[in-house]
Amino acid sequence: MKKMLAFILGLAVVTSAFTACGSSDSSSKSETSSSSSEEAATTEAATSAGEEATAEEGTTEAAEEEEEEENYNTGDASLDNVRNQDEIGEKELLVLSFGTSYNDSRRLTIGAIEDALEKAFPEFSVRRGFTANIIIDHVNKRDGILIDDVDAAMKRAVDNGVKTLVVQPTHLMNGLEYNDLIDQVGSYADGFDKVVFGEPLLTSDDDFKRVEKAIVDWTSEYDDGKTAICFMGHGTEAQSNEVYQKMQDLLTADGYTNYFVGTVEATPSVDDVLAKVKEGNYEKVILEPLMVVAGDHANNDMAGDEVDSWKSVFTAAGYDVECLVRGLGENEAIREIYVDHAKAAIEKAAE
Repeated sequence: MKKMLAFILGLAVVTSAFTACGSSDSSSKSETSSSSSEEAATTEAATSAGEEATAEEGTTEAAEEEEEEENYNTGDASLDNVRNQDEIGEKELLVLSFGTSYNDSRRLTIGAIEDALEKAFPEFSVRRGFTANIIIDHVNKRDGILIDDVDAAMKRAVDNGVKTLVVQPTHLMNGLEYNDLIDQVGSYADGFDKVVFGEPLLTSDDDFKRVEKAIVDWTSEYDDGKTAICFMGHGTEAQSNEVYQKMQDLLTADGYTNYFVGTVEATPSVDDVLAKVKEGNYEKVILEPLMVVAGDHANNDMAGDEVDSWKSVFTAAGYDVECLVRGLGENEAIREIYVDHAKAAIEKAAE
């Protein structure tokens, strides 16, 4: 059984990060995503996500999240379906995300992706798992709502007698956290007949093209010749950080020369992006996260009032700045990519 699982998972990893346009998506060690965001309360930003920190968008976000009282409202947690119900049945589609403590964004991004998967595959019970325990603990303490971590989600699947388990990460790219998930899920392999993994958001050349079209269409109303449209990813010191340059190169090659991609914690930095914007004759700057969720990075590192936020940096440079605080998971075209990746995994499970 373990040999078969290793073979199936191996196929998922083979298509990893640097195929196609230059480098595939690494999963964010963090949401997003894509990546990848994809963040918890006031301090999620520091640990990457997913989109990812030790190597992806989100891992660092979690590490720096602190237990301090919030002075802002992240939305109504009771509106979110945490999908930790039992009575799963024999087929489960487990959606694994870094997570976010921003309740509205969690519902509009991760929740929307889960809803799309449930609609596309009604024969599967869709369940949720978060990789960031610090976010799980924060939401539980603040809102009294418990979200399964990966181990809890896997134990729930085993206890419910699931036979076919399809795992679809919402990570932005295929990196360290994605590989860690494969190992963690693999340790439960003997409890199932089949286990297969779907790919992260940015894996193939086609994925990059589809994400490019999605973000360009999403911001087309601002493309007036006088506006620079800047996307902020998380960034990582790992090789998977190349996905951001790959997306930039694709946008530029396709004629979207007023579109710019940077990162919070790696390169290109906000200063790198600002330098590029200054080379044009732009009057206005649109800022938007290139992360699956719009959590702490989007609300503070991008749209916050601190002197080093992207909004403050571009405002100080003399630009009229508008922030679009929305995660990629809110975009229907992005959700369709996750659905297609899950479909491919389900088809492999049926072989």
